[in-house]
Amino acid sequence: MDKTFDWLNPFASIDLGIGEWADGIKGWAMANRSVIQPLKGFFDGVIARIEGALQAVPPVIMLLLLVLIAWQAAGRRVAVLVFCCLVVLGLLDPMAWSLAMTTLAIVISSVLLCVMIGLPLGILAGKSDRFELGVRPVLDTMQTIPAFVYLVPVVMMIGIGNVSGVIVTIIFALPPLVRLTSLGIRSVNPSVVEAARAFGATPRQILFKVELPLATPTILAGLNQTIMLSLSMVVIASMISVKGLGNEVLRAMGRLDAGKAIVGGLGIVMLAIVLDRITQGLGRSGRQRGHRHWWQTGPVGLVAALLQKRN
Repeated sequence: MDKTFDWLNPFASIDLGIGEWADGIKGWAMANRSVIQPLKGFFDGVIARIEGALQAVPPVIMLLLLVLIAWQAAGRRVAVLVFCCLVVLGLLDPMAWSLAMTTLAIVISSVLLCVMIGLPLGILAGKSDRFELGVRPVLDTMQTIPAFVYLVPVVMMIGIGNVSGVIVTIIFALPPLVRLTSLGIRSVNPSVVEAARAFGATPRQILFKVELPLATPTILAGLNQTIMLSLSMVVIASMISVKGLGNEVLRAMGRLDAGKAIVGGLGIVMLAIVLDRITQGLGRSGRQRGHRHWWQTGPVGLVAALLQKRN
């Protein structure tokens, strides 16, 4: 039955057919799953290799490696904090460490792919006003649209599992890296760029030897935000059978098991603190390191000093 047009409520009589259009996309995705399988295989291989490597290392060795990385990146105090967080994580539950390594593998896979995609896009956005103007609404949409909305199309095209979780995480966590990379490139002092150009530097040399080094703290801030957003997606992505600590929280919620939920939640918090402090330490300036290069501090600097004394 046709509805009469009401000027006071025009929206009730207007149907743009967006729902039918979306159903058409669903039909196309399900009919062309075979086209996307190679992409799924690539993502699955990356995740499996990273998870296999993390699970193969004994927990004590992995703990010491992460503490040494934290010491090198951010100093002794952060290394002590990381040590305490990892010990708490391991003592939460007999399976907590293994689940944390699975979650870490998914986060590392997502962040690596975010860097591969986001860094070039951020550089382009920093160099081109037109590209930045075009990519801005896309990033706004990616940041504001609820994560549950794009779970459905991703699952339709790829299916449930860790691969879908990584793709959803990339969509959710990519925008800060692109934005802050662009901001870092645009924040470089123009006089420094002009001086490099006056000395005969090529655009490639200016980018890699002037702009990117000066923009590194801002880019690393974007990387830090990307890592935190990736971890925040762990619980949501567990709804599509992504394994790890998030899945433990989801199962505990379904059974109203407060103990398991707290264990999974605290595990995610401990992992977030570790990754946050390490990435923040990577963004420290030379002044904060006492005007020394990174290889002159931390365990690497200690080993180098001992070797010099022997010689």
